[in-house]
Amino acid sequence: MTLLQIMSDQDSADVKLRTTDDAVIAAELGKRGITFERWALFDGFDAATSTEDLLAEYQSRIEELNADGRFKFIDVARIHPDANDPEWPAKAVAARTKFLDEHRHAEDEVRFFAAGQGCFYLHLGDEVLATVCTAGDLVSVPAGTLHWFDMGTEPEFVAVRFFEEEDGWIGDFTGDKISGGFPTLDELLPA
Repeated sequence: MTLLQIMSDQDSADVKLRTTDDAVIAAELGKRGITFERWALFDGFDAATSTEDLLAEYQSRIEELNADGRFKFIDVARIHPDANDPEWPAKAVAARTKFLDEHRHAEDEVRFFAAGQGCFYLHLGDEVLATVCTAGDLVSVPAGTLHWFDMGTEPEFVAVRFFEEEDGWIGDFTGDKISGGFPTLDELLPA
């Protein structure tokens, strides 16, 4: 379930808006310079679908998004539980905690979720916008935007990532521990 929850950056209990309406989400994010779109999912996709097949299926949308050619590196990130890997629980914790602290990037952070979910927390002025992205969601966080990302206690997603530079994913961490005062992805979603 795609979700937008807008809160005061001083008090996460001060919820200004909570909605699952895609049109409202797109409008609210758009007012703040954040791109949000819904792309149709293709039939037959699952976690075993190859990267090549996934990129081929979305080729026309990717080309449209990258019409100006600014994205030089387009790849697919996959995180999913592996019951056969005894180290999976530790890997899941490491993957999750990597981006839980507030940071920014030198270029736009553009992600299309083909499966699973994750939450971008956008710290914009005196607001924090928790944006839960699920399969079919594309979000573009502008360069320099303070944010953090939570993939939940049981991370699972497949996302197409768009980069202008090979090292575009490197985070510039602020040292602010603001993220600790806001509901996690698991807490945002109904049980």
